[in-house]
Amino acid sequence: MQVSEAIRMKRAVREFQDQPLPEEVTNTILNAGRRAQSAKNTQPWSFIAIQDKSTLKALSKVREFAGHLAGAALAVAIITPDPAERFSIMLDAGQAAAYMQLAAWELGVGSCLATIFDREDARQLLAYPPDLHLFVAISFGYPVDQAYLTRPPQKGGRRSLDDLVHWEKW
Repeated sequence: MQVSEAIRMKRAVREFQDQPLPEEVTNTILNAGRRAQSAKNTQPWSFIAIQDKSTLKALSKVREFAGHLAGAALAVAIITPDPAERFSIMLDAGQAAAYMQLAAWELGVGSCLATIFDREDARQLLAYPPDLHLFVAISFGYPVDQAYLTRPPQKGGRRSLDDLVHWEKW
């Protein structure tokens, strides 16, 4: 699959088959995040890869719209230093998230971002150090509806280029 095709076809998947991801698929996803670009190559992230069903279920409850984490085969919590230190930390974490999601999509694995608002509950659950932060986790798994992977994008689903691009000046 070409990168441009993955970008055009990628969509959020929130319902997953009850099927584990093979180790090589999981490692490909994690390596894609590891290879993401970052400001000055600081790589300001660590990942917590979660496959335990009880942990996934507990993590899904730290935010009302994070329920998709419970049914995932894998969740990746992106752990970063305090973004107040440097604005680029969240941009870098976003790059890692996007790389992982696109690599997963190419392998037939769906994903969805979950914003973590109750970070202290998440810290208790995942035991990451107090000087680090968790703002986003990503669910991964094989979609319940496999046709979702090849269904064409809906017309009108995105703003047109003419509506959002300003050339040279606003």
